[in-house]
Amino acid sequence: MSSQTIQFLQSCRSDDEIDTVRLVDCVIIDAVRSGASDIHIEPWESSVAVRIRLSGVLNELVHLPSDLLPKIVGRLKIMANLIGHETTLPQEGRAPTFEEAGHVVLRISTFPTIRGEKVVIRIFDPRGRSFDLEGLGIEEDTLGVFKGMLSKPTGLILMTGPTGSGKTTVIYAALHHLIERAGPSISVATVEDPVEFNLPLIAQSQCNPAREYTYPIALRSLMRQDPQVIMIGEIRDAETANIAVQAGLTGHLVLSTIHAANTPGVFARMINMGIEPFLLASSIMGIMGTRLVRRNCPVCAEPYQPEDTILRNVPEALRDTAQFMKGVGCAACAHTGFSGRVSVTEMLTVSENLRDAILQKMPTRQLQEIAVGDGLLTLWDKGLRRVMAGETTLEEVLRVIGMEGF
Repeated sequence: MSSQTIQFLQSCRSDDEIDTVRLVDCVIIDAVRSGASDIHIEPWESSVAVRIRLSGVLNELVHLPSDLLPKIVGRLKIMANLIGHETTLPQEGRAPTFEEAGHVVLRISTFPTIRGEKVVIRIFDPRGRSFDLEGLGIEEDTLGVFKGMLSKPTGLILMTGPTGSGKTTVIYAALHHLIERAGPSISVATVEDPVEFNLPLIAQSQCNPAREYTYPIALRSLMRQDPQVIMIGEIRDAETANIAVQAGLTGHLVLSTIHAANTPGVFARMINMGIEPFLLASSIMGIMGTRLVRRNCPVCAEPYQPEDTILRNVPEALRDTAQFMKGVGCAACAHTGFSGRVSVTEMLTVSENLRDAILQKMPTRQLQEIAVGDGLLTLWDKGLRRVMAGETTLEEVLRVIGMEGF
């Protein structure tokens, strides 16, 4: 695919002829057409680096002259209605785009550095975003357990994973699933920071810390709105955690995300927030850990043999029967060997054994061992499944998940 940005720059006889408005438009068009999730515009020592994140990996798009940075940042600030002369504090805003860029929505974030302002643009493309739970590619065993939890009237379901691992997409799909099943007979409300997509038949509220409208304040008010299902964008503090747990115990189905090193680590994180173990053991139904790994290009994938040092991580019984596949790179995948991403998940359900261990405040490692003994398939196990099916490479699973899925 040809780059509009490079073509535009080549058409300019000098840096003085560069139209900043058109340059920014070309960068956005290139990013959208390539399926990027983010654009990074960052001042380096001798240039302005423009990189786009494709399938979770940053790729260089172009390097621009350093003196263009203030003009580029200024243009983006105008688009997002930010304060143009403020260069020493971070700012964040949203901007719609134009027909050539598919009318996507941009979340523009500026950040001051010693070389000038860095800008990161998150791309929200409603055209390519599906909230069909069955269409997300979640493994059948995980999906079955997850849908069973969604059928319960009360309890707390948590998602954990790094930024960009698909947590929000899964939660939105879960809400869409509930609305499809119950229609207007169910009351669903969300508190988010920010609201990423507008969902039908759902009351979505966006936090505004500058006006002291925070998660706890929003949730306390929401509890008087007679909701049956509550989605909390993220549990970040003790007060939000406490409200979420109490809501799950008092007749509400609550879905939220929380950052932890792994799924059993969620309990330690919330205990450190001051939540009593007996409340966690009673309220949490399950925790889904999510990751996204790059999928082998179906056009150029062919058998290969991983290096011995990497192959050692695979159980010997699997090594003898596996046919490892890897994309070698072609025009269809922009010579990356990968085409899109596929989910890898683990679903930790709170069994009686695990509940007793939580009450005893056992370490995360022991909680993991108990969960595995109760049948938990870890992220590493699920990643190996994807490798054995030829969907991705062993190296990719190790890069994203690590050997133990921690």
